[in-house]
Amino acid sequence: MTGATRGIGLAITAALAGAGARVILLARDAGRLVEAAESLGGGAVGIACDLGVSPDVEAAIAQIRGLAGIPDVIVSNAGAFTLGLVGAMPPSEVAQMLDLNLLTPYRLLHAFVPGMRERGSGDVVTIGSVADRATFPENAAYAATKFGARAMHQVLREELRGSGVRASLISPGPVNTHIWDPIRPETRAGFATRDQMLHPQDVAEAVVWTLVQPRHVNIDELRLSRA
Repeated sequence: MTGATRGIGLAITAALAGAGARVILLARDAGRLVEAAESLGGGAVGIACDLGVSPDVEAAIAQIRGLAGIPDVIVSNAGAFTLGLVGAMPPSEVAQMLDLNLLTPYRLLHAFVPGMRERGSGDVVTIGSVADRATFPENAAYAATKFGARAMHQVLREELRGSGVRASLISPGPVNTHIWDPIRPETRAGFATRDQMLHPQDVAEAVVWTLVQPRHVNIDELRLSRA
């Protein structure tokens, strides 16, 4: 699980652990990792890793291999969300978002999907967004990463069809997490206020529901919105 110590990632990790899974948490903050792993129990392991830095990701992959070999489930959740008009957001920030939101999930797939395919089982869950299919002002960089993640999921789904390895995209609308702290949506026209957003646990329950389906059932894409 990437981005596992806060928000959606922590909620998913807790839900999976509660369902009996042994979880490996990847996140940058070592202190939060220790706290999260201890709170989960059940052999939960935290690996400190800056998921936007290639050597860190490769080191984390090596640790995962040592702990679990080929994991049963990969959940790609970590992501950066920054708003900025085209022409205003520096290209360096766009590159950082592409690295974290798109390239890192691919690195994990590249490392583990061949082994899943050879084993004939496994699940790949990508946490998408309403921004993987809809566009909004100031959202060019983030939308590019999420549209790309959805495309990568769809290709992976076709490549894995019939292999025993499932690929699912869970795309929620706005979720009330820390990513909104600097944006203050309640002060911006056209944004849902935080009390109108989904909760992290809503996404976590959708992930668990997706994974517990009979093995012949693949949830290709699941979209969540506030009722």
